[in-house]
Amino acid sequence: MSQNPLAIIVLAAGQGTRMKSRLPKVLHQIGGRSLVGHVLSTAQHLGADHIEVVVRHERDQVVAALADQYPNAVIVDQDEIPGTGRAVQVALDALPVGFEGDVLVLSGDVPLLESDTLEALITGHRAAAAAATLLSARLGDPTGYGRVIRGADGIVERIVEQKDASPEEAAVTEINAGVYVFRAADLRRSIAQIDQNNAQGELYLTDVIGLLRGAARPVAAEVAADAASTFGINDRAQLAEAGRVLNQRIVRRWQREGVTIVDPATTWIDDDATLAPDVTILPHTQILRATVIAAGATIGPDTTLVDCEVGEDAVVKRTDATLAVIGAAATVGPFSFLRPGTVLGAGGKIGAYVETKNAQIGEGSKVPHLSYVGDATIGRHVNLGASTITANYDDVNKHRTEIGDEVHTGSHTVLVAPVRLGAGAKTGAGAVVRKDVPAGALAMSVAPQRNIEGWVEKNRAGTGAADAATRERSAE
Repeated sequence: MSQNPLAIIVLAAGQGTRMKSRLPKVLHQIGGRSLVGHVLSTAQHLGADHIEVVVRHERDQVVAALADQYPNAVIVDQDEIPGTGRAVQVALDALPVGFEGDVLVLSGDVPLLESDTLEALITGHRAAAAAATLLSARLGDPTGYGRVIRGADGIVERIVEQKDASPEEAAVTEINAGVYVFRAADLRRSIAQIDQNNAQGELYLTDVIGLLRGAARPVAAEVAADAASTFGINDRAQLAEAGRVLNQRIVRRWQREGVTIVDPATTWIDDDATLAPDVTILPHTQILRATVIAAGATIGPDTTLVDCEVGEDAVVKRTDATLAVIGAAATVGPFSFLRPGTVLGAGGKIGAYVETKNAQIGEGSKVPHLSYVGDATIGRHVNLGASTITANYDDVNKHRTEIGDEVHTGSHTVLVAPVRLGAGAKTGAGAVVRKDVPAGALAMSVAPQRNIEGWVEKNRAGTGAADAATRERSAE
C-alpha cells in the first residue's frame, strides 16, 4: 500500500438484541477472542495512523474488555442518535483536525476478515482513485444483509437495507459486508447530508454511497473471494457458524506447519495457541487461549488445555488443565485435573484420577493415581502412593506441604499441612502425617488391630454376611 494517511473506524456501538444476551454482542467470542478483538487484531496489521472504536451499548463493559489488549485504540462515544452513519460522524469528529487521507470503516461484528483482504481493498481503492470502495460478497441466502444495488453498467448505485428493500431488491444476492474505504473529504461532505428517513429511523452509513453516486463521485466495489470472511454476527447460530469457519482456518494452518490433527472436526484450537512441528492432536481435544505445545508432544484424546505450556515429547490424554506447565517427556492422564499453578517436571507423571493445584512436582516424580496434591512443593524422583492427599486447608487458611527428593509414600497417606518430609523419607500405608518427617525416616500411624469375634452374626443376623460367617466358622 502507498503511504497515504489511514484512519480505521471500528463500529462497536450496537446493542445486538438478536443475541438475547447480557453480554454485548461484540464481546462474544470465537477462537478465544472477542468479535471486536478479532477486528482490532486485523486492523493493527494495516499500519494505520489512527484506530478508533465507537461504543455506546454497555459502553463501560466494552471499554474495559479492550483496555488491556488494545491500549492504542481511541474510544469514541456515540450519542443518542442511532445508526452507523452517526457512529462514523462522531468518529470523524474525533480525528485530528485537518486529517486528510483514507478512512477504513470496519464492523465490530465481522470477525473473519483477514489483513490481506483489507490490504487489497485499500490498494484497489487508491488505484481506482475512488471516493468510496465497499467490500461485498455473494451469498446463496442474503437474508438479513443490506443489498448492493448496481446499475445496468454494473456500477454500484446504492445499498438498500433488508427492511427497506423492495421485493426485487431483496432478491439481489450481492450483500454489503459493512466494510468501506472512503476518502476523508468525500466522506465528510456526504455524511453531513444523510437523514433518518427510513424504516429504522436511523442514520445509515450506507446512504453515503447513494449520495456520492448522485454527486457523480466514483464508487467502487470489491467482491470478496471468500464469502465466509464477510459473515456478520447477529445471533447465536451465526456466532457458532463463524466459530466453525475460523476453527477450520486455524486447524488447516497448523496442519500445513507440520502438526498432525487426526480429526479436524472435533479439534478446536484458539487463535492465540502455538503448536510446534510434529505435535499430534487426537480427537475431541481443545487447545485454548495462549497454550504452547512443543515438538513431539501428543495431546488427547478428550483433552482440554487452557493457557498451558507442554514440553517436548510429553503425552497428555483425557485431561483438563488450566494454567499448568507440563515438562518434557512427562505424562499426564487419563482423567487428570490440573488446576492453575501446577508445574510438572521433565519425565514426571500425573496419573489417573489425580487433581493438582498450585503444586510444583519435580523431575521424574510421580503422582500415579487417585490423589490430591494442592499447595505443595515436591522434589525429584518422588513417588506418591495411591490416594495420597495433601490436606492443605484448615477451614480458615491454606497451608503448604514440602516433600524432599526420593520420598515414597504408602497408599492412603494423608499429609496434614503445614508439614515437611525430608529427602528419602517414607510413610507407611494409611499414615496420617501431622509432624515433619526427618530425612530418611519412616512415618507410620500404627494402632493395634482389634477383632470382635461374632460381631456380624450378633448384629447382622439373617444377612448373607452372617450366614457366610456361620458356615465358615462351622467348617473350621
